[in-house]
This record gives sequence, C-alpha cells and structure tokens, in this order.
Amino acid sequence: MIRSRKLPKDTNQRALAVVRLATEEPQEQPTEKLNPISEYLATIGRKGGLKGGIARKKALSQKRRTEIARKAAKSRWNKGK
Repeated sequence: MIRSRKLPKDTNQRALAVVRLATEEPQEQPTEKLNPISEYLATIGRKGGLKGGIARKKALSQKRRTEIARKAAKSRWNKGK
C-alpha cells in the first residue's frame, strides 16, 4: 500500500522532498501473517459478501428495488443543496 506523504509548504523544502520521493527505491512492506483463525474468518466473510448482493436481488421484487434506487438517487442529488 502506497501512502501519500504531506509535503512541506516551503518551496525549496518541497522541491527537495519531491526529488527524494522520485529517486528513492521503493521499500518492501513486510507482509503480516494472519493467524489461522483470522484467515478462516476472512474467507467466510468474503464468501458471504460475494453472495449477499445476488441473494438480496432475488429476495426483493423489481418494484421494491426501483424504490430503493430512486431514494438513493434522490439522496445523492440533494446532497449539494
């Protein structure tokens, strides 16, 4: 994961920071080994997440899905006001 760094406000210091970022070699991030229980739970959660949307679509009627979509669109468009 690449994290952005906050650059200094001073122009010269900012230029130096940019040069250092451009010329430094990427550091390898140590990979965290999860314990077996966490790996198992992550696998189960991922499986459920993949099934969830499809199962919800089958459970809801077309009319109800349309209502939900309208409400979501209306909410998005009214945020700026």
